[in-house]
Amino acid sequence: MGQKGAETRDRLMDAAQELIEAGGYSGAGLNQVIAVSGAPRGSLYFHFPGGKDQLVGESMRRAGRTIGDAMEGLAGSSASAAEFVEAMLWHLGDRLEASGWRKGCPVATVALEMAAASDPLQKVCSEVYTQWEAALRARLDGHADADDLSVTILALIEGALLLARAHRSRQPLTRVARQITALLG
Repeated sequence: MGQKGAETRDRLMDAAQELIEAGGYSGAGLNQVIAVSGAPRGSLYFHFPGGKDQLVGESMRRAGRTIGDAMEGLAGSSASAAEFVEAMLWHLGDRLEASGWRKGCPVATVALEMAAASDPLQKVCSEVYTQWEAALRARLDGHADADDLSVTILALIEGALLLARAHRSRQPLTRVARQITALLG
């Protein structure tokens, strides 16, 4: 694929991700993706012959990698597991607030909406969450219950993002950060 094709594909995925995070799977109609991306309709079907589910799945994988990359960067610059998780919460909070409270977790909305209805999208959601759990578990290395803690912390982060978005406030993130710090000792 040439540079122009890759740029068009990226624009389509950017548009899909923006629409998914703001309005979920149902809020990311193909007509809206085409309008937001400015790409021709034919390009959508050329790059994503599997249709909407392929576009959404690939967009979620890419967004998951972006968050995963941020986790890796923050893990390397944090002195403790608690500082790492707190930095992650601040990063996600900054992202959420900068988006006007529209961009919480790039996976959660689709997971809630589609995991029971679409096996391919359920698998993508599971893949992304598994990657994030592994990144948390790696930073929690040394804790006796790293497997359980990584799932617990991810669930706390997901819940805090949902509440922050609903309240349009960072307060849930701050409260969860305090509890995670206490949990990690």
